Amino acid sequence: MRQAIILGLTLLLAGCGGGDRYRGGSGPSGGVPIASGPISQACLASDRKARSRALCGCIQAAANQTLTGSQQRRAVAFYGNPQLAQDIRQSDSASDERFWAAYRAYGERAERLCS
Repeated sequence: MRQAIILGLTLLLAGCGGGDRYRGGSGPSGGVPIASGPISQACLASDRKARSRALCGCIQAAANQTLTGSQQRRAVAFYGNPQLAQDIRQSDSASDERFWAAYRAYGERAERLCS
């Protein structure tokens, strides 16, 4: 359970650069996809020091591949309220469980694409 909590929070924070791990290029030359949308906007507006248009655009591209528009809007709330992610992860609601499964898949994809 502790690993799941750490994974969820790590994915949330990694979404806007959790250190100096991101060295990828952008666009076709670097092979890193870039998109814009609600998650990239939240990422760019965050106070994460390592955020960049390329990284935030990459995590948005991952979101576009794995989350619906409403799921993306729901995930944006995690930037301002990390406790909300924990509450959803621990919820017994079937809709929260479906959302969390999609969110985890998004985080795994973002990690593969954007690291």
